[in-house]
Amino acid sequence: MKYNQLGRTGLFVSELCLGTMTFGGNPDAGYWAAMGTLTQDAVDPLVERALAAGINFIDTANVYSNGEAERLLGRSLRNLGVARNDLVIATKCALPMGAGPNGQGASRSHILDSVKQSLERLQLDHIDLYQIHANDCVTPLEETLRALDDLVSQGLVRYVGVSNWRAAKIAKALGISAAARYARFETLQAFYSIAGRDIEREHVPLANDEQLGLLIWSPLAGGLLSGKFGPGATGPEGARRSNFDYPIVDMDRAWACIAEMRHIGEARGVSVARIALAWLLAKPHVTSVIIGAKRLNQLEDNIGATDIDLTVEELARLDAVSQLPPEYGDWVTGVDQARRPAPFVPGQA
Repeated sequence: MKYNQLGRTGLFVSELCLGTMTFGGNPDAGYWAAMGTLTQDAVDPLVERALAAGINFIDTANVYSNGEAERLLGRSLRNLGVARNDLVIATKCALPMGAGPNGQGASRSHILDSVKQSLERLQLDHIDLYQIHANDCVTPLEETLRALDDLVSQGLVRYVGVSNWRAAKIAKALGISAAARYARFETLQAFYSIAGRDIEREHVPLANDEQLGLLIWSPLAGGLLSGKFGPGATGPEGARRSNFDYPIVDMDRAWACIAEMRHIGEARGVSVARIALAWLLAKPHVTSVIIGAKRLNQLEDNIGATDIDLTVEELARLDAVSQLPPEYGDWVTGVDQARRPAPFVPGQA
């Protein structure tokens, strides 16, 4: 297991992060009930195996199974006797946690209420990384950022991050934080997979430029890249993607990616899923890949991706089959850049 610096902070996290969206067992969790089915007796072995493999980073959210995922994780850490300073715990707020108009969003009120409730469910005195989970088109950015800065000042939160915002809004938030000397976003959690490379257009350049840690959710595109799906196949009964077609990807490109990964996987004697994860782990802009599992054998297979070093030729094949079509901004920048001389690098001929 490799450990990467979390953005520009002094914190190091494992290249794989254990996701907890499968934790739950709450039939009243609505939208999240289909994904969060694991009760405590299933959660503890997964957490224990992840820690044994060297994973020191766990990501959850208040909305997963209406708080049950946080509660199960907190109990699991107590049950296993895990030392707090051996772990980096991340959670999130902003998605709806109640029926009322103020039970969601990134307002000061909702953030302050949410962090206290998450700490109670997790049985912790602080959260290492607190992330705004979704875009709030109503609350002023200054209000959100000031509230997060206050949490850091109070010691309830060590670092703050953001998930699923447009690159332009993240850049604006970083500018406000710098001007006001607020604790700034140190991480971006985003959907990224070989079948969905959209963040390479704007988010990856921003993350590189601003030294944001890039955390990847749904690296297997909701199970689509598990190897169990193919053109015209709905996948196994009970598979998440069979019941919930999300995240959105270009399916024709996804099938081509799966076919190429299958060739590489068969030659290496490993699963398609491992190749999909290994492709992400090979990207220098990726800090940590969030993996979720319902069974120990799934977790074992995902952990096995850390042992795969794809060759230059294999990476080139996978990059080619998954390449995004050029859009305005991409192709015009390429033309403009071709006109400029290469930058001088001292020591190079």
